[in-house]
Amino acid sequence: MQFTRQITTIQAAAILVSTIIGVGVLPLPLFAVRAADSGAPLVTLLAMMLAFVGLALVALLGMRFPNKSIIQYSEDIIGKWPAWIGSLFIIAFFAMLTSLTAREFGEVVVTSVLKTTPVEVTVIVMLVLAAISTRNDLTTFAYIHHFYFPALLGPALLIVALSLKNAEMINLQPIWGNEPKGMMGGVLTIAALFQGSFILTAVIPAMRRPEKAMKASILGMLIAGGLYVAIVIATVSVFGAEESKLLLWPTLELAKATSLPANILERLDAAFLAVWVTAVFTTLFSSYYLTIHSMSKLFRLRDHRMFSLFLLPIVFVMAMLPLNILHMYEIIQNVGRIGLIITIAYPGALLLISIIRKKRGDRVGNNPMDQSA
Repeated sequence: MQFTRQITTIQAAAILVSTIIGVGVLPLPLFAVRAADSGAPLVTLLAMMLAFVGLALVALLGMRFPNKSIIQYSEDIIGKWPAWIGSLFIIAFFAMLTSLTAREFGEVVVTSVLKTTPVEVTVIVMLVLAAISTRNDLTTFAYIHHFYFPALLGPALLIVALSLKNAEMINLQPIWGNEPKGMMGGVLTIAALFQGSFILTAVIPAMRRPEKAMKASILGMLIAGGLYVAIVIATVSVFGAEESKLLLWPTLELAKATSLPANILERLDAAFLAVWVTAVFTTLFSSYYLTIHSMSKLFRLRDHRMFSLFLLPIVFVMAMLPLNILHMYEIIQNVGRIGLIITIAYPGALLLISIIRKKRGDRVGNNPMDQSA
């Protein structure tokens, strides 16, 4: 098999950041304050650490098998049929994640902006855009993420920084929250928002230096996780934990309450939504790409493009299954927690078995295509 190793460590980190930062930014503070009141930032930090465990396991596996994705090297580690079962679960989970991301995007748009537009229209438009974009190869995939990376991170950090002028530090005390007993559930729910980082399993085989996958993982998680923690700190310090519980999308309300100096812009919610749409696209793009890329590897196909439009009606139907916003978020939380088994426990088991059985892939240097890297 021929590889084109063109993705750099910085590009891999940018892919992780723009994939993780997505639709979950809006309800993130709500999930956190429901779990631990004023301890919301601590819950978010613990969730980031848990998510990094899964990402580190994936990076270690990728460094151990630098020429293969998880669909391929799982067969080497545990055998063909058990690996097929695991691969089918991965494909089904990320197809479901794609559909829920699209539905959540549609609900936010028709609630906040296009109030007379059917939710089906906004969902199908975003899915078609993602499906067409996924017909590119991994190198173009990396370029797209790298291009949008500064446009996502800059405005988000600006809003957080400007909102802190209205902050009350007393709202963040006690730092462990008033009801720590709900903390574990919140950690699992928020950790599920980082599951897009599983895209690294498809990216590592195309990296110029797969041995630097861990460096990319640390950098990506620090940036994305740091932004998530900062958003929660800003929201809770401005609104307080109890008021944040009453807001469906606290981050959007934070943008509304924030203005540029000298009142150049009195509300930043319109600008924030424009950036947020881009963030949703990059997240949807990654989960859709990972799904069809995994399908092509499972069926031993040279190309993944045939699945891009084949999967579209299936994902759209799944996106329309939730009855309303509350039902949708209930499904998102349940699916996300169950998905941690796929994104953390499964790679952990594969890594342990590969160490015990002393399984390791070919070294990168053995590939003639890699000599220039």
